Amino acid sequence: MSFRVIDRAHPGNPWFSWDYVQGNSETILAALREHAALTAQAVLIAALVAIPLAVLAYWFRPLTGPILALSGVLYTIPSLALFAFVAPYLGTGTTTVLLGLVLYALLLIVRNALAGLNQVPEEVRDAAQGMGYGRFARLLRIDLPLALPGIFTGLRLATVSTVALVTVGVLVGHGGLGQLILGGFRNNFFRAEIMTGTLLCVLLALVLDLVLAGLGRLLTPWARRRGAAG
Repeated sequence: MSFRVIDRAHPGNPWFSWDYVQGNSETILAALREHAALTAQAVLIAALVAIPLAVLAYWFRPLTGPILALSGVLYTIPSLALFAFVAPYLGTGTTTVLLGLVLYALLLIVRNALAGLNQVPEEVRDAAQGMGYGRFARLLRIDLPLALPGIFTGLRLATVSTVALVTVGVLVGHGGLGQLILGGFRNNFFRAEIMTGTLLCVLLALVLDLVLAGLGRLLTPWARRRGAAG
């Protein structure tokens, strides 16, 4: 694939243009909605898979190495190779993109959720056991709530990473804001289109990170008090 690049200093090709944004607002909003939806779905699915894996590694220590190793290997698979392998079976729809995004988010969530669980004080675990809590009761009432800071750290990292990776979905026709970036390259290196897609990716990542940070602080008031006391 080759692109015909126009003069980058050409005054008719600015890096940002309100005229472009206003004239293409529906296309831009559609790409932004797709980007946000793919990100939210991928992180949610990854969390539903990764947190139970972290719990398994927490309960059964011999599984820690294999679980982290497997999620690490999945993280290193090049997205282009992954799409090429999966597309013949799942097609070139959003399912293919979601599968790749979920696999890439697993390592970040598993590692941080496990770190959060391992940071639960031993004396708290012993006290819960002395009060008659079984394994599942202690997990739900003690371990997971105290591990929330670590879990949210993983969710935030996975979310920001996923926002960036969604653009790769343009390879199979579902890249959200990546469609604008690629479209700018195809359209004679149209700077305004490229910059609009890029800026919206950055802003989306920032907004989602702030939302998760706020939610994490809301759900862990004891962590705020501990930080203030320190």
